[in-house]
Amino acid sequence: MRIITLLTDFGSKSGYVAQMKGVITSITPSARIIDITHDITPQNIREASFILKTTTPYFPVGSVHVVVVDPGVGTERRGIVVVTRKNILVGPDNGVLMPAAHQAGDFIVYEIKNREYMLNEISKTFHGRDVFAPVAAHILRGIPFESIGPRIEDYVDHQIWKAVFSDKEVYAIILHVDRFGNLVTNIDGGEFMEKIGFGDRIKLVIHGEERDVRFMETYGYAEEGEAIALIGSSGFLEISINQGDASKEFKVKPGDHLKISFS
Repeated sequence: MRIITLLTDFGSKSGYVAQMKGVITSITPSARIIDITHDITPQNIREASFILKTTTPYFPVGSVHVVVVDPGVGTERRGIVVVTRKNILVGPDNGVLMPAAHQAGDFIVYEIKNREYMLNEISKTFHGRDVFAPVAAHILRGIPFESIGPRIEDYVDHQIWKAVFSDKEVYAIILHVDRFGNLVTNIDGGEFMEKIGFGDRIKLVIHGEERDVRFMETYGYAEEGEAIALIGSSGFLEISINQGDASKEFKVKPGDHLKISFS
């Protein structure tokens, strides 16, 4: 049994996710559908890209991942299918799929053009249900990718992962805030550790406010309520409050900027 995953910004109060699942199972009743999350900050392509990139490696080869974080829905933006060595990614051509595609490697991008694999009526505001869900279901049934539409090379490919390092500073953004309030940045953990060691202090600047924090190996070495920096399970630097909520402490959200200075 092959897997389809869903990642959206729809939340849990509407029937939107259930409608997509209904479409998928109507076309491919044997599909196993797994929810990655539906709590992406609305329209936040960068956050969705991060979650997709850090989640897809743990799924079986051949899984189909559908992403609907789509502020350009109903406009001229295209729908695409990205076929990689490990998985298939389906969603809007707004850059949201590409970090995961680059990670998987050796990918081909197809534009979704063939209406045979869409619903008969296509809403201007819900391509997740009417385009992406049915295309994903048909892929699970084994349709040739070439039948979906033409190969394209001019897809949107946002480069959103690289923080800017200098000798004494790094400029970064917050990619994601998890349910514990930890601030996941786009600072690569390995590169950061070339600048600093565990126990060293850094100067954190968010919204113009400075905070002196320790770089720690894990939460258990910090005092309760202490602000710390550490490398999280995704391999990126995180800012945390031990047994607290860093997003509330620093009043930040995904997409906000920060600066770290090394002593």
